[in-house]
Amino acid sequence: MAKISIRDLDLNGRRVLVRVDYNVPLDEKEGGAVITDDTRIRETLPTLKLLREKGARIILASHLGRPKGKPNAKESLRPIAARLAELAGVPVAFSEETVGAAAEAKAAALKPGEILLLENTRFQPGEEKNDPAFAAELAKLADVYVNDAFGAAHRAHASTEGVAHLVKDKAIGLLMERELKFLGDTIAHAEKPFVVILGGAKVSDKIQVIDALLDKADTILIGGAMAYTFALAEGRPVGKSLTEPDQVGTARKALEKAKAKGVKFLLPRDTFVVEEFDFRAKTVSPGKYTDPAVGIPDGWEGVDIGPLTVKMYQDEIAGAKTILWNGPMGVFEVKECAKGTFAIAEAVAANRGAVTIIGGGDSVKAVKRAGVADKVSFISTGGGASLEFLEGKVLPGVAAIPDKA
Repeated sequence: MAKISIRDLDLNGRRVLVRVDYNVPLDEKEGGAVITDDTRIRETLPTLKLLREKGARIILASHLGRPKGKPNAKESLRPIAARLAELAGVPVAFSEETVGAAAEAKAAALKPGEILLLENTRFQPGEEKNDPAFAAELAKLADVYVNDAFGAAHRAHASTEGVAHLVKDKAIGLLMERELKFLGDTIAHAEKPFVVILGGAKVSDKIQVIDALLDKADTILIGGAMAYTFALAEGRPVGKSLTEPDQVGTARKALEKAKAKGVKFLLPRDTFVVEEFDFRAKTVSPGKYTDPAVGIPDGWEGVDIGPLTVKMYQDEIAGAKTILWNGPMGVFEVKECAKGTFAIAEAVAANRGAVTIIGGGDSVKAVKRAGVADKVSFISTGGGASLEFLEGKVLPGVAAIPDKA
């Protein structure tokens, strides 16, 4: 069901509290904090542009990091205000208080089209507790509440869920609208063949997503360390690769469901393996590719998919009409272990006839590092929110916004 959107409301002259997700990576430099990836800021620009065109008086709220309910200068949103002003091409005022008399005065002084960014919501102990008193303080700032923070929509916090129940008029922003469209409608009604690519370290993190997508996908391609738990489930040797022995039964059930549903469930045929691996130092010992007939020998650790697997996966991707990718194929942060992930990124981008969806998390970093981010249909800004939504869970921040009549 479509949600009420900012497109649907009269916002002229009204104070609009917009929950955004400006939880961006910062790097401390001598001159202060530097934003190393401003994607989440950029993705809100269409929402802010439309709000300004509609004459809204815009108050932005976001969290940053994990300050645990106390102010922390290193997690202040002040650098975000400066970067947003550069990107939007308009001044952005900053409130050193999240709520209270000073914040209310600054919000009240806004003229139509002007923007105010509040200090980190997580500096307040009531934010993560979804404290009604803190939610009420936020509600004082607004005539209208807008949630455009998909990446935080799976959290029932005061700024993402509690405040929505205290403000009469509420809606989703344009970014949230796109997230729900691609991760919801497009996948629910995916054009066939629908190919899902899933990677990452743990079966336990993805098993609910796998189970939900087995009801929709034609083909599922597995990579990352979780492939080795599936290999154990098939009785194949995995050496000293990262596995979850307690999830072998779960993996076996997924394989059985795929067979019963007629879903092609593909696991790596060959693997890039190393004897020594140090993630912190980003170093590996000289590696080799395994023989598919032998598997991973004792004393060796799998860190990427091999060329035979890459070719097999590329063939499936090339024939797809809808592609969803969540999770890398190996330890792509280390150069020697990144070939498989980047090859899959390039294969997804090369299929221009398909709707291609990157489902958040490390997959987003992978398509950016591969230089193909501008060649896919949609990149989700959600990490955990994307997974929970794909699992079919109700996201509190979305549920709090009314459906369109």
